[in-house]
Amino acid sequence: MKNTIKQLDARGLSCPEPVIMIRKAMMSQEKTYEMVVDNPVSRENVTRYAQHQGYLVTVKEQEGEYVLTMTKSAL
Repeated sequence: MKNTIKQLDARGLSCPEPVIMIRKAMMSQEKTYEMVVDNPVSRENVTRYAQHQGYLVTVKEQEGEYVLTMTKSAL
């Protein structure tokens, strides 16, 4: 597993596009991903998908956008 942060920008995209984007990105098996989304539905769906893949997700809201940081669980 690579130890870099892969950054993704999903602003302006509606579901399921952000989920498809993170799913494709996770094929590279990075330890950490960071994604910016601009709507609550995408935030929830990407969070749920990442958690099902074994990632811990933290969300920071800033100026109407959400920065999701997904880190692979050590378990």
